[in-house]
Amino acid sequence: MSNRREYEIAFVGLKPGVHEFNYEIDDRFFEEYQEQDFRHTKAHIKLLLEKNNSFMLLRFEVGGKAEVTCDRCNNELPFELFDEFAITVKMVEDPDLMNDQEEDPDVYYISRGESHLDVKNWIYEFVNLSIPMQKTCSYENMDGPYCNPAARELLNKMKPGDDVPSNPLWKGLEKFKGLDSEQ
Repeated sequence: MSNRREYEIAFVGLKPGVHEFNYEIDDRFFEEYQEQDFRHTKAHIKLLLEKNNSFMLLRFEVGGKAEVTCDRCNNELPFELFDEFAITVKMVEDPDLMNDQEEDPDVYYISRGESHLDVKNWIYEFVNLSIPMQKTCSYENMDGPYCNPAARELLNKMKPGDDVPSNPLWKGLEKFKGLDSEQ
């Protein structure tokens, strides 16, 4: 199967019901897109397409692994991908107008004359959405197997201690502290 058509589903020939499609995604998939926050991707996408007369329900299950950069210590951190997404594709006469008016991002319109559905951009979007905005390991003290000990030491030196002098800017405001609890 050519790479260009690998992510196109010819739904016209499919009978009504549920059909399963599987895709293996690696770093080559992301080459034509902008730079990613992750690398060494080995993702598996399971797509369940439920075909009905005037619409299709697409359920994407994202699984696999990727490597991200930890936001705290800047070390490489392996990350498990796992998420599910659903898209409803409806067949209408004027899909451009309907897509412009639709407020629900999980509904997409195509022309009644369409015969193929390209899912590549949805796969790209859903793999990206599987990566959290904040990427840190679950070790709060940065003592996990992937944490950078030099970064931990530097951050511990930067913690404010008890010997921090109080800011004179706030000196007169201390008398207003706790006024809400008295009422």
